[in-house]
Formats: sequence, C-alpha cells, structure tokens
Amino acid sequence: PGIRNTIACDGDGGSVRRASCFFPRFPTGMSLIPRAAPAASMAFAGRDPAVISLLKMLPLLLLLTFSSAAAPPAAASPSAVHNNNWAVLVCTSRFWFNYRHMANTLSLYRTVKRLGIPDERIILMLADDMACNPRNNYPAQVFNNENHQLNLYGDNVEVDYRGYEVTVENFLRVLTGRHESAVPRSKRLLSDEGSHILLYMTGHGGDEFLKFQDNEELQSHDLADAVKQMKEKHSFNHLVFWRLVAA
Repeated sequence: PGIRNTIACDGDGGSVRRASCFFPRFPTGMSLIPRAAPAASMAFAGRDPAVISLLKMLPLLLLLTFSSAAAPPAAASPSAVHNNNWAVLVCTSRFWFNYRHMANTLSLYRTVKRLGIPDERIILMLADDMACNPRNNYPAQVFNNENHQLNLYGDNVEVDYRGYEVTVENFLRVLTGRHESAVPRSKRLLSDEGSHILLYMTGHGGDEFLKFQDNEELQSHDLADAVKQMKEKHSFNHLVFWRLVAA
C-alpha cells in the first residue's frame, strides 16, 4: 500500500493541507529501450509553444512503451526483459518565477505513470511551492499550458522529497543507496542489475554544474561518481539521463 494526498490551500493561499489514505499497488510491465536522451529545452506557456503541446517530450515517449503481456521466450536473457523500470524525477529550483520547472517535472511524472511505472518505482523531488503560492490564480493546481485544461497537481501526486529535502546530499544518497536507517523504503531507489532507470533533472545551471534551489550546486564529477557507484553495485541495466537546464 501507499499514501495518496488530497490537496487544498488555506484561506491565505500560503500552505497545503494533506489528508492521507491507503490504496493498493498494481504490478506493471513496460519497455524502456536504451538510447541517448536528446537535447531539449522547455519553458512555461507563453514562452515556448513546445511546452503547450509537449512535443519536445516525444523523443522520450518513444523510449517508453509497454512490454508484451505474454511470458518472454525461455531463451530470452534477463536484460532483454523490460519490466523493471524506475524513474528519478528532480526539479532543482524553487520560487514562483521557476514555475515552468515544476510544471515540466510534473508533466513527465504524469507521463511515466500513464505509461506504466507505478509510484513505488518513482522518486519525485520538488520544492512543491507552486500550488498554493499567493501568486497562483488557480489554488492547489499546476498547469503546463495557458489553456489550463490539465491539472498536473492533485490527489494522485506523491512527492517523495519536498521543500528543503531537495538537496545535493539527498539526491546523491538516492542514487547511491547510502541512506540513514530511518529513511523509509518509499524514499529509496530499490533498483537492481535488471532495472532500467530514467534520471530526469531540470533547473538552473551551466557547464558541469546544476544549481539546487539557489543554495548549492551539483558538480558533474559528483554525479559521475554516483553513477559509477551505482554501476559497481549493479543498481541498473540501462540508465537514461535527461537534463533540461536554464542558464
């Protein structure tokens, strides 16, 4: 079982009240074909039409397809069976003027869930400060287009690391599995040598670094070291890394 949150803003629009309930998990199977992620850039509605239609996410969608429900042939190797898929989705920015980064992350979160990756295999890291921001004219809602047709934020969103939990240290701990004993399983990447992992990061940065909430930076060599540790620990079969960065 997992936790589902219902979202509401207080009268001042400054905080979120969350009521929790339990719901069953369902097994799923899908294919994540290993391929280098394309370079892309996205901006909030009114700045880049690609976000409105999410057309620039299509290359990734081609990587995510359902696997056959039939049992694999006896001769198939474990690495050829794509039913062990994970996603680590990280929005590294905060504050209202970075609304687009949270919208991008929630758009991808919704997409991978719709294509079959369940919440227990998704690690979602957000500042989570947009839905009830005083500037938000649509309280408790987040959109990726100016038509406001699809609310990306609601009772089916499970944020694993929010607010000041979104740090370089916690991100690297998620990848390497070096957690404190008190960290629950729901906040851990419990992948193995047969897993296919999508790692998505968006925020502000530049060559060889990515800022975390205007407070600290993730350096490229730290990320490379974390991925090396993952490989040594047999934490994945294939890893797709997709980074969307604003200067």
